This record gives sequence, structure tokens and C-alpha cells, in this order.
Amino acid sequence: MTRTLISGGLVITAADEVHADVLIEHGRVVALAAPRTQEWAAERVIDASQKYVIPGGVDAHTHMELPFGGTFASDTFETGTRAAAWGGTTTIVDFAVQAKGQALRAGLDAWMEKADGNCAIDYAFHMIMSDVNESTLREMPKLVEIGVSSFKLFMAYPGVFYSDDGQILRAMQVAGDTGGLIMMHAENGIAIDVLVEQALARGETDPRYHGEVRKALLEAEATHRAIQLARVAGSPLYVVHVSAEEAVAELAAARDMGLPVFGETCPQYLFLSTDNLAEPDFGGAKYVCSTPLRPKEHQAALWRGLRTNDLQVVSTDHCPFCFTGQKELGRGDFSKIPNGLPGVENRMDLLHQAVVDGHISRRRWIEIACASPARMFGLYPRKGTISPGADADIVVYDPHATQVLSADTHHMNVDYSAYEGRTVTGQVETVLSRGEVVVDQRKYVGHAGHGAFLPRGLCQYLG
Repeated sequence: MTRTLISGGLVITAADEVHADVLIEHGRVVALAAPRTQEWAAERVIDASQKYVIPGGVDAHTHMELPFGGTFASDTFETGTRAAAWGGTTTIVDFAVQAKGQALRAGLDAWMEKADGNCAIDYAFHMIMSDVNESTLREMPKLVEIGVSSFKLFMAYPGVFYSDDGQILRAMQVAGDTGGLIMMHAENGIAIDVLVEQALARGETDPRYHGEVRKALLEAEATHRAIQLARVAGSPLYVVHVSAEEAVAELAAARDMGLPVFGETCPQYLFLSTDNLAEPDFGGAKYVCSTPLRPKEHQAALWRGLRTNDLQVVSTDHCPFCFTGQKELGRGDFSKIPNGLPGVENRMDLLHQAVVDGHISRRRWIEIACASPARMFGLYPRKGTISPGADADIVVYDPHATQVLSADTHHMNVDYSAYEGRTVTGQVETVLSRGEVVVDQRKYVGHAGHGAFLPRGLCQYLG
């Protein structure tokens, strides 16, 4: 393994901004020093003058190869992690899925097999529990021990992933006892299904009705209920893909009480809206995801939540389906449109645009995209920062470059971009994963199989 020196850049972490040279050896950061103050010898020198040197992004919510609605997410672990690397993300935490009637471990093993040898960057797993019973509850502590320390439950999708309040309470009790973290898809799926049925009966079949039936109040109600169940169980709670102002208010109220309650939002809720769902000629299908896009007025509350730390993490919920042949399954019935959209390649750039636009600071950008997800899911300081001992997952980022986001130029295995034609300021130039260059001056030089599985510790915001 060669020694690498990244010289002359502005090193930005969640804690600091400092001009520094960064020395890398054996895949790890070994030292930082003021520019040109050390006579370090290195086989590879990367000039980062006029550039940012930032930690590789940690995307804590992706779904590669996820089976959904009779089809599969179009990115494999190979294509999805390659696209992530192109976008400056060097760690993903994906979701292993327990099939109904099967053991958690069987689901984990199936996903480990999908990922093994195929990832361009490092990866870890959460566990989706779709069948909470005495047997699977007994498995939870064993998974925590082997580094799968978070468990996702769904208040939505009856008949698929749905858990009732009793099952949720039991899983939360085990998590509270073992240090595991419960992740919650908080939407009242039982009520939503009634509204879906009624909308379709009225002939309201277009994609925009997906957003109208999945009401913000039903996200807020489920968020409130999840918080109260977690209080009863003595469990921490992480609410995924928060999209509605009313749900943010529930999280803020819980955090004001000092409860261990956390929230994540996604770029689609910060940059897109129901205007996209209403695009003509079935174009809105591209933007069908759950929780759904909301009216633009909700965006201010999400940005405020990120500034006040009532929302701690921005993940993508990357779950792409091609428009042709996949999204089209829902023509004439919005409820049959596969839920999800692509974004793993765009997150770091969109959040840098938020810095340019004045929504967040540079250090907050790194906090919500790198450090906080690493801490939340037991990977810090190995991931999410640039400091001696940390993995050398580093991005040289050009804050002055401009680019136009487009399906013509992205690397995700999907036939459209959710941000087609949007100009953003800032672009990834060079990416290192554990000291190995995977993107070199906007050329991909990585390979499948470089990425390693990461056993995770417990949530570092607890205790």
C-alpha cells in the first residue's frame, strides 16, 4: 500500500475547517499538518489547492436490489456502490430483508451474498423485520453482537412489511435492553390503504394522488405513536425519511423533552415537491416514493430542523426503478407504481448546493452527510471524519465547478434523473476509499470487490 499525501486543501469536518496536508498510509489517515510544514515523502501526491478535502459521505439508507411491488430496485450492489463513489459517498448502510416466516439471519445471509465481492465501497446492513415473533425477537441480540445493530420496522405497507403496535412495542423492548436502534417508517398504513381504495374508486388514478392519499397528518400521527411506544419501551427511536412539517414538530417536541429520538430526511424532500408528482403524461410516476413528496411549504421546516438538529441525518433512501417497464407498472393505478427514486450519486452535491444557497454551513454539510450518520450507526470515528486513525475515505471536492444533473451523465442504473436539468455548484474530483483511489480526476478507477463489510457498534448518541 503506497503512502499518499493530499496537499494544500481546506480540510472540512463536522468540527473544523483548516488548511492542512493529510498523510495516508496503510489505508488510514496517519497525520495532518499545516501546509508545507512537514517534509513528508509519499509515492502519490494529490494537489488539493483551491479545493475542499472532506470525509467520504456515509449514506445510511439505501436499497440495492430491493424486491418491491413485483419488481426489483434497478441498481445492483455493483452499480449502486459505483454510482455512490462517483458522488463522493464511500460508505452505504443498506437493508437486509427478513422474508415472512423466515429467520432474521436467513435474510441477512441472503443480502450478504448479494453484496459480497460486488461493492466498490464499504458497506453495512440494517435489518428489516417484517415478521416480529418470539423467534425473531430472540435473534435481535445475536445480530447486535455481529455488528447489525439497527432494526427497521414499518407502520405502513399492510401485508408486506407492516408491524402492529404490539409487535413494535416488543421489538422496541428488546432494542432498549440490548442497545439496538429501532428505525421506523412512520406512516399510518392502515388508514392510508382506506384512502387509496377510496381514491381509486373515484377514478383518481394518476401519480399525483399518491401524494394526496399519504397525508402529512398520517405521517405525523404515526411519528407521534412511534415516539410514545418508544417511551413506554424505554427504547431509542430513529424515524426515517421525514417529509412533513407536522412530523418534524413531533420529533422536536420529543427532543425538547430530552428523549432519545432522532430523525432523518432526504434530498428529495428538500429539493422536490408535489409539483413533480403532478408532472403530465405519467411523468409524476418518477417521483413516487414513500413517505411522499410534500407541497413546497414543508421544505422550510425540514431545513430548519436540520439547522436546529431536530433532524440529524440526510440519507437518500436510494431505491431506483426505471421509468420504462417498472414505474409504468402503475399506469392507470398509482398504487401499483413501485415506490422509490434514485439519489445515491446526488446527495453530496445537492447538500453542497444547500451550503451555496445559505440553508446550512459547510461544517453542517459534513455533519449531516458524514459524521452524524457514522455516529448514529456505530461507525465513527472510523468513518465520517478526517483524523489520525480514521479510514482514509476522503473526497477532494471542487466547490467552484458547476454541473448539470442528468440521466445522460449519471452512473446510477436507472433511465431518469429526479433532478434532470438542475444546475448545481460543486463537484467531486477525486475519491479515496481506505486509501485507494476509486475516482481519479473525474475518472472511475475503482472495482467491484474493493468494498468491505463493516460490522457496526451501537448508536453513539446514547449512553
